[in-house]
Amino acid sequence: MLRVLAVDDEQPALEELLYLLRADPRIRSAEGATGATEALRRIGGAVDAAPDDPSAIDVVFLDIHMAGLTGLDVAQLLAGFAAPPLIVFVTAHEGFAVHAFDLKAVDYVLKPVRRERLAEAVRRVAEQVGDRSAPVHDGATDQIPVELGGVTRFVPIDDITYAEAQGDYARLHTVSGSHLVRIPLTTLEERWRSRGFVRIHRRHLVALNRIDELRLDAGTMSVRVGEAELAVSRRHSRSLRDLLMRQIGR
Repeated sequence: MLRVLAVDDEQPALEELLYLLRADPRIRSAEGATGATEALRRIGGAVDAAPDDPSAIDVVFLDIHMAGLTGLDVAQLLAGFAAPPLIVFVTAHEGFAVHAFDLKAVDYVLKPVRRERLAEAVRRVAEQVGDRSAPVHDGATDQIPVELGGVTRFVPIDDITYAEAQGDYARLHTVSGSHLVRIPLTTLEERWRSRGFVRIHRRHLVALNRIDELRLDAGTMSVRVGEAELAVSRRHSRSLRDLLMRQIGR
């Protein structure tokens, strides 16, 4: 059961959001704040509270355009907390999505808010809150959920050969096919670094042990991963070569 703080400086929009949130059976409590200052005060008190305290906050549903500090400013400040609440941005503007996910937002919901879309955001939050309370295994789980034809499947991370950026999504490639997930490549890079995944290009994250060949042609570098040949950017070429040499030397 999630404890929610919704933040919007437009009272009608805030009341509508709270109405929809409180109608969701996964929401234990939903309170509102009409600006960044009030939100930060409440969040600061919640962070110091015990996990089972009624004032604790699991997630903040945060508008972006507000008087004074913006929602992006608030998210940036929360990033400095030791254990901040999760963030879902709720906004009428599409143009801040990349920045929002760089700030580790769980989701980005566009206004006018649809009940079904908000329910999907709540589902994603509930999953992450569950992951926080679950036992940690080497800093990462062994599987990643993907949706296929309305059915959720769990793909072993060890089966993934490389991931490809597609806007705010990533396409995960395996030997048997590919799957689209709504997770930015930068997030996967952070989560899977300890599992041997390396960034070789702004568009590609590769499992180091899945690289079959390293190719140099007229000063450009590429790698072969199964049937795919992927370019290595100049920025990442030296670090990749060093990693491969260390792997060979083991």
